[in-house]
Order: sequence, then structure tokens, then C-alpha cells
Amino acid sequence: MTSPAGIDAADPTEVVNGVLGLISGGASTQTADRWATVCSGSGACIPACKEGINPRFMLSLAKLALARRAPAKTQRSKGHASYRAMTRGVHVLSRVQLNKEELARFERTEPQPSEKPDIVFYTGCNLLKTPHIAFLCFDILERIGISYAVMGGPADCCGVLQYRTGDVEAAGKLGYRTTSRFAKHGAAKVLSWCPTCQVQIGENVLPGRREEAADGQSFEFEAFVVFLADNIDRLTPHLTKPVKKRVGLHEHPGIAGAGAAAERLLRAVPGLEFVDLEQPKVGWMCNTLQPLPDYKRSLHADLLEAAEAANVTTLAGVYHACHRDMCTHERDWPFEVVNFMELIGESMGIHYEDHFKRLKILQDVDVILSDVAPLALENGLRMDEVRTVLLNALLSEQPLPLRGQPLE
Repeated sequence: MTSPAGIDAADPTEVVNGVLGLISGGASTQTADRWATVCSGSGACIPACKEGINPRFMLSLAKLALARRAPAKTQRSKGHASYRAMTRGVHVLSRVQLNKEELARFERTEPQPSEKPDIVFYTGCNLLKTPHIAFLCFDILERIGISYAVMGGPADCCGVLQYRTGDVEAAGKLGYRTTSRFAKHGAAKVLSWCPTCQVQIGENVLPGRREEAADGQSFEFEAFVVFLADNIDRLTPHLTKPVKKRVGLHEHPGIAGAGAAAERLLRAVPGLEFVDLEQPKVGWMCNTLQPLPDYKRSLHADLLEAAEAANVTTLAGVYHACHRDMCTHERDWPFEVVNFMELIGESMGIHYEDHFKRLKILQDVDVILSDVAPLALENGLRMDEVRTVLLNALLSEQPLPLRGQPLE
């Protein structure tokens, strides 16, 4: 991120000293502040550090220190506002896509003393906006014989929104409460879908989880895509239907091994031709590029052009936030835009309609409102609130404008 942020020529020692000063409450520099602000969490710095330091965590603390320059009241109010907006978006967007029976699949599974699941599947919060991805994960786990409990949604938040605004107290309460609930299931592993949750819990919460000593439970926290690839021998007998598609992958490197795991899984699908689009791999998800919006747009444009030049039939993303950013481009380009789990499901005969993409492609709030009204009313939503969320959390979420639309 240093080059697009304009700090690639800065002296490294001075920048690091500035970051250390920022963390310790001492003197910082403009360049150090800039580096902390734009870090997208790619993680290339972690294996590169010969001293065994995690520079990504160091920059996370620096970014936290920047947020804590604001008054405590501002930290709390900003964190609360972010959490409230996320909760409303998740609540409404899930309920204009799913009926009550389908929504029940996301309800927290309560621990059963007599029966421990193999894993806990942690959806995080925003995966509920694209629920077809979660349903594919659930069904595939069931098909390969892995029992699971479900946790997620705003009530089981990782605390990252409060952490970003500097409200460490609220972030800690949420994070430690959620990890304690993980432990109560007694599963050896908790699988996260969301890379933001993976980093927030894996790097910021679990190393200091006070409750671990008290509850006597520990667990491994792992990315779902990595876990599924590690269990590919259990999966491949179920990949029975050829998927005759030429597929390029939209990936991010922030979660170690996730991109390679997704590629390995796609290459196992019979009939599927995998194409390396040879694009830069940045951040842990598209939304970590937000501090540099022009750079984010250029990466998206280059990716779409590379996919077209490679004559792919399918551009497959790994994560949900990326899918929300990219799926609408299916309207304008000669290939479909899907989540990679859809291709695995297709080979297994499992399909869920991507209602999020279908609705977003309509690009007309009144048309969308008419479409979702029956489910919205069934789920007790107010239509004025639905309209607001559709405008703010659906139609406005388009970093690279569609063809023929102006750049705002």
C-alpha cells in the first residue's frame, strides 16, 4: 500500500520509529500516521520480519492509537453508530431475502453438554447479507459428515467496529463474550468465514482471552476455506457433476493460505478450467482498501479487464464483502460473478439463489422494494426502513461504477 499511498520513498527506520512512538504515546510522524491509516492487512510483512514481530498487529495498534486521539465520548459514539448501522443493514438485508424458516438456520446453536460438535461455524455479522454463501457452507459440511454449531450475527460480534473507533472497552466486552461462547461448545475448532473476524479475534482478542483460564476450554481458530481444503479428501467423492466453466479467482492474501486453499478446491471440481488472472493480491478483503478509494477502483477495473481478456466464463470471489462490491458488474461484462462456494455446490448438486446479486442488479430502489415487499412484511419490517437500507447498504455499495454510470 505504500506506493499508492505516496509513502514508498520514505525512510523505513524513521517510519517504524514513528509508528513505535505512536503506539507508546510518544512522538509520531505524518508518514507513520499515513502508513497506519492505509494498511490493508495483506500480511506479507509477517513472514518477512526476521525478528518474529507481527507488523500487521503493530500497525493495528498504531491505527488504534490514532482513533484514541479523539475524546472518549466520540470513540464510544462512533463505535455505537457503526455497530447500529451494521446491525440494521444485516437485519433488513437478511429479512428481505429469507423467510422465517431460512432465518432460523442462522440462529445461535446453544451448547449441548451431552454432545460436542466437530466444529463451530462462525458466520461473523455481514455474511448474513449474502446468505446463500452460508447455506452452501452448511450443506457441504453436512454432506461430508462434519457436525457443527452455528454462531454469528450482531449478538456474537467480534468487536472490530468499536476497536476501529478506539472504544477498546466495548470491543473487549464483545470479543471476549463471543470467544467464551465459542468455548462453551467444547469443539476443537472454530471456523470463521469472515477474514476481518479472523484477524480481529485471532490477533487482537484470543491472545489475551482472560476467560480461557477460567472456563478451561481452548480451541483452534481457523478460516473455513483453509479447513475445507484440508478436508478435500472427504469432499472430492461428492464432487460428481462436471462444471464446464473457465474460472478466474478474485482473492486476497491477508489470511495465510486462503487463496491457495480456494484455488485447490476449484481445481478439484471436475470439468472446471482454472485460469490465473495474474492480478495484484492486496488486503484481506476488498473493504480494507477503503482508505485509498482510487486505488481500490483501479484494482477492480484491472481485474474485470483481465477476466475479459482471459475469456473466462466466471469470475469467482472468495469473500462476502468482495462479492457485494463486484457482483453487479455481471450486468456489464461477458462473464458471471459468483462466490467460489457456488461452483463447489454446483458440482455437488447444491444450489441457492443469490438474491443479493439479483436485487442489486435491478439498480432501482422502487423496483427492488416491490420485489421484496412480501418477505419484508412477513418478517415485520417497516418499508421506510427497508428503503433506507436498500439505498445505503445495497445500491450505494458500488466502489467502481457500473458502465454508463458517472463516478461520484
